[in-house]
Amino acid sequence: MTYVDTSDISIRMFITVLLFLVVIAPMISLGVLRLFQSRRRAGLLLIGGGIAVYALFQIVMSLLAA
Repeated sequence: MTYVDTSDISIRMFITVLLFLVVIAPMISLGVLRLFQSRRRAGLLLIGGGIAVYALFQIVMSLLAA
């Protein structure tokens, strides 16, 4: 059995991956599902919301890094 060394993962990378898995990916995947269900407005709003959350996160992280 091997162990993976996670001590060199930065907190920024951890939060980015966590946010992606918990918020951004589900919003985009639900948006695609809504598009397949012919609910175009709901699908585009969910995809746009996922992109907006990602952009907001990038802005906040760039302000914190400075």
